[in-house]
Formats: sequence, C-alpha cells, structure tokens
Amino acid sequence: MANSKSAIKRIKTAERNRLRNKTYKSSLKTLTKKYFSAVEAYTAEPTSENMEVVNNAMSEAYSKIDKAVKRKVLHRNNGARKKSRIARVLKQATAV
Repeated sequence: MANSKSAIKRIKTAERNRLRNKTYKSSLKTLTKKYFSAVEAYTAEPTSENMEVVNNAMSEAYSKIDKAVKRKVLHRNNGARKKSRIARVLKQATAV
C-alpha cells in the first residue's frame, strides 16, 4: 500500500484514467464489431443501402479511433493499424 500522499494521489489518478481508457477501448471494440457485421451483410447482399450502412459504420469507427488517439488512449501507430485493418476488410469485400 502507498506510504505517501503523492503515491495515494497517483493511485487515484491511475484508476480514474484506467476507467476512462476502458470506456474508449470498449466502445471501439463494439463499433469495430458492428462494422465487420455490416461488411458481412454487404458481402452477402451487395446493395447500395448495405454499402451506406458500411460507410456509416466505418465513419463512426474511424471517428472513435481518432478521438482515442487524440486523448492518448491509443498510440498513434495503434490507431493507424486499426484503421488500416478496417479499410482492408472493405477492400477485400468489394474486390470479390
């Protein structure tokens, strides 16, 4: 256990930041899963409506990734990698 006031404050700050980061990462995973399911639906039935759903889901995921990077929840390269994987899935789905 912490012995000084500053160590106690650091523990509180770290816990607060951990919870804040957890909400970002959790919502990011949710948006990514929604995007992947939208791409699957588009692959099964390629219509313009399904493509619009895919583009909206991609936009939301990109936005959340950018906000997480801006607030230093994710490292810049980690955010770029996640966005790249999202784009690659759509490119493979439209190429088929």
